[in-house]
Amino acid sequence: GEQVMSSFAEFGNDLYTGRRSFDIVGRQKLWYAVSAVLLVLAAIGLFGRHLNVGLEFRGGSEFRVSSISNTENFETRGKDAVGTLDTGSDVIVTKIGTNTVRIQTEKFQSGLSDKVQAALANEFKVSPDKISFSTVGASWGQSVSQKAITALIWFLILVSLVLALYFRTWKMSVAALIALAHDLVITVGIYALAGFEVTPASVIGFLTILGYSLYDTVVVFDKVRENTLEAEGNGHLSYSQAANQAVNQTLVRSINTSVVALLPVATILVIGSRLLGPGTLLDLSLALFVGIAVGTYSSIFIATPVLADLRERETGMQALKKRAVRYQSAQGRKSGADQSDEQLVRTGDQATKGSGLQDGAHGSSGGESSAGGRALHPYVQTGPRNQPKRPPKSKR
Repeated sequence: GEQVMSSFAEFGNDLYTGRRSFDIVGRQKLWYAVSAVLLVLAAIGLFGRHLNVGLEFRGGSEFRVSSISNTENFETRGKDAVGTLDTGSDVIVTKIGTNTVRIQTEKFQSGLSDKVQAALANEFKVSPDKISFSTVGASWGQSVSQKAITALIWFLILVSLVLALYFRTWKMSVAALIALAHDLVITVGIYALAGFEVTPASVIGFLTILGYSLYDTVVVFDKVRENTLEAEGNGHLSYSQAANQAVNQTLVRSINTSVVALLPVATILVIGSRLLGPGTLLDLSLALFVGIAVGTYSSIFIATPVLADLRERETGMQALKKRAVRYQSAQGRKSGADQSDEQLVRTGDQATKGSGLQDGAHGSSGGESSAGGRALHPYVQTGPRNQPKRPPKSKR
């Protein structure tokens, strides 16, 4: 375990220092393609299967039968009990926990609830006081939906203003909002595609994951701003390269934050699905789990590449890119020259080992070796420099 943690810490340090780097921004077309596939699946769920809205939104009646000793074939038994009264409505029967059954129907005539309770008590062999009954009007669900949409619109407006003021550029706000919309559509689409029930707790979960996704995106963008300001000052990196460096430097932090957040949510999700059954806890944990996972993906692979695409179109960023290309080309030539000199010295050392020792001992012509036997560059001056010219000898 300690070795794994040490390796992971070393991996994070390498990413931060630039010793190791993933080309995330440069491969934005790949990430866009992955998101496009997810969005298509979400659209199929939303427009094909539609959302499975809960009783709170569509209105209706709900019966809960508790303390059942035998829950075998609970779905068929619940539908049969309600069907004997010919309520003329669809019946949804689900099991909650180990000994509770929930029966949901459309709202029916008042006074019929007592007969339904008696039929359920007879079918599941429980006393009538073990059966609870509640009714929700469709107008209440419509009111909740409208308020949720209004809250979402205000949330997005305020977020846009705060981000534009904090980062001093509207393009960061646009990139963050694109990532938020990406997360919301995919999460809701997965709900629709899988047939999960959307309840007020699910809506709370949806709004919560927007905040989480935004938090992760802001952390990455803060590092992007720091790196790109430095790049604009020294001209060593283009905007995309500086942004990619920022994503790599915050990658381990994003992974750690997401894992820490996902582990307890996953635990609640497993316990809720295995032991508790449908309910507020399961609805909330399911929305959080899907949203946190998608939000982590978008903050790394969508938000920053979109931002880089928007900023690279600017005249100043195009000029920065040219400066970076010139600087990196110069560094490449310098590095190539240094490697060439180093290779030359190594070649000379190998030649010395082969035959230069003898030449060094007895001298060699052409000035190709030193007194110590080290091979010299063919253009290196071997004699003393700036020798004074000797006067010509007089002829007698």
